[in-house]
Amino acid sequence: MHILLVASAYNSLTQRVHAELRDRGHRVAVETAGCGDAVRDAVLGHDPELVVAPMLKSAIPRDVWSARTCLIVHPGPAGDRGPSSLDWAVHERATRWGVTVLQAGEEMDAGDIWATVDFAVPAGTSVPPVAKSDLYRGEAADAAVTAVLLAVERFASGGYEPIPQTTLREAVRTRPYFRQELRAISWADDTTETVVRTLRAADSQPGVRDELLGGEWFLHGGHPEYGLRGRPGELLATRSGAICRATADGAVWIPELRRHRRPGMPAGLKLPATRALALAGTLPPLPEDPAPPLGSDAGPQPAWSDIHYREEGQAGFLSFSFPGGAMSTDHCRRLLDAYRAACSRPTSVLVLGGARGFFSNGIHLHVIEASDDPAAESWANVNAMNDLVEAVLTTTDRLVVAALGGNAAAGGVMLALAADEVWCRSGTVLNPHYRLMGLYGSEYWTYSLPRRVGATTAERLTRQAQPVTADSALRIGLVDRVIDRAPEEFGAEARALAARLAPFPAIRSRIAAKKAESERRDATRPLAAYRERELARMLRTFLDPDAPYHALRRAFTRKEQPPRTSVEPRAVAGEPTAC
Repeated sequence: MHILLVASAYNSLTQRVHAELRDRGHRVAVETAGCGDAVRDAVLGHDPELVVAPMLKSAIPRDVWSARTCLIVHPGPAGDRGPSSLDWAVHERATRWGVTVLQAGEEMDAGDIWATVDFAVPAGTSVPPVAKSDLYRGEAADAAVTAVLLAVERFASGGYEPIPQTTLREAVRTRPYFRQELRAISWADDTTETVVRTLRAADSQPGVRDELLGGEWFLHGGHPEYGLRGRPGELLATRSGAICRATADGAVWIPELRRHRRPGMPAGLKLPATRALALAGTLPPLPEDPAPPLGSDAGPQPAWSDIHYREEGQAGFLSFSFPGGAMSTDHCRRLLDAYRAACSRPTSVLVLGGARGFFSNGIHLHVIEASDDPAAESWANVNAMNDLVEAVLTTTDRLVVAALGGNAAAGGVMLALAADEVWCRSGTVLNPHYRLMGLYGSEYWTYSLPRRVGATTAERLTRQAQPVTADSALRIGLVDRVIDRAPEEFGAEARALAARLAPFPAIRSRIAAKKAESERRDATRPLAAYRERELARMLRTFLDPDAPYHALRRAFTRKEQPPRTSVEPRAVAGEPTAC
């Protein structure tokens, strides 16, 4: 079937729906559209049999939905209406939620139901264990894909009659937009649990607007702190780029900040909190409270850190979680230090990753855009990423497994491919390419990708620049194992598999064979040759002010209209078309 996806942005859910439909033999086009006119133009241009909107903030025009079936993916259960469904789910501590595929009509979210799928929201003892964005990419995305595929199948049958919402047993509930007034934090009155819940209900977007050090900021993300105390609202310490702020009964760590947009100014950049305050000239002389040494943070209330290490028998587990999957120069260097420390331990298997959420999306474009010299910071960041990937590629004394509980893109995919085995969750989406950001790519991709999938498939993946599902990745050899588990269960299953694998005698022979292969490779063409060639291409791009990379990076980070360039096909543009 010819299906058109229309979306406000080519976000993670749109990518996954695109890839899942394509896997099932459908002919799928994708158009980003910021308003009704753009939706109309897209439909007229493609003339699809079916229109599906995985994430659309604007209404589909009457002349479009009245002429053909248009399906809307709503991130709420049957009967739920409104633009902030997941915000309310986290805020109200919902234990079950759902995703509903509706037919577009006169009233938003009120159309007939083609499919609805419920899911359990991960439960926490006090604070929510997952933030809104993680819930959206995880449990909600799983439910959405199931619902979309069912709705498409029902439409294709030609005999299914969607269910009018007037016949629902559940009460229809229209919830208002979750305004910033509802997110306001009272530092003198709110407990740590309340503050963390508020922050996690707005972690990626829109953030929580707040006053801080005389400025207006959006706070992104939050983690409880169980030791530090101070006057409510006061900044207490820093850790790994985050700031610690006192609450009524404790404190929270806030990883990222974004300046409130002033009239006539570009959109603010989401940055590590200490860097954002330093650039604003308001970072006070706070003490750095380092995370506990790796491997010492087990317990019911572990100290917050974005990097963790643990061991089970002969298996080591190095997990990391960076906001949005973006890895700055500092992130890369700290993870490299942790990796080297993990490699000093007496283990036979080392698992890299395993946390739910993003594995890695490569270099940190927001930090690069905010720097005084974006070219120099791009160069520093990509070299730090290469150093990390090289360390994984050259580990010859143990088996390294990359465990992807969430999505990965660009250099993040190549970090995973540097491991001996790649395991990923069934809902993972991989984007093994760089072209849409105007980059040639690095991280030893010209070695790792063809080694995995062959030269022909590697060329196709990087040229077409489209998302790949976990099942497709397994078929073409991009990954070695797909773990069919819910997002909350993936980490435990990966640990159990690695712990069972580690003591096997065959592991020693695999490690010996791996070392011999590394020696043969270096004798033929050393890894340094791949790195030198890739980085020479990257440096030319960084130093060329007219290279598309700079305009594309700015458009991505500043939420601007991306330029039309030869590197970005219309079908997968990252921002809406002009309206």
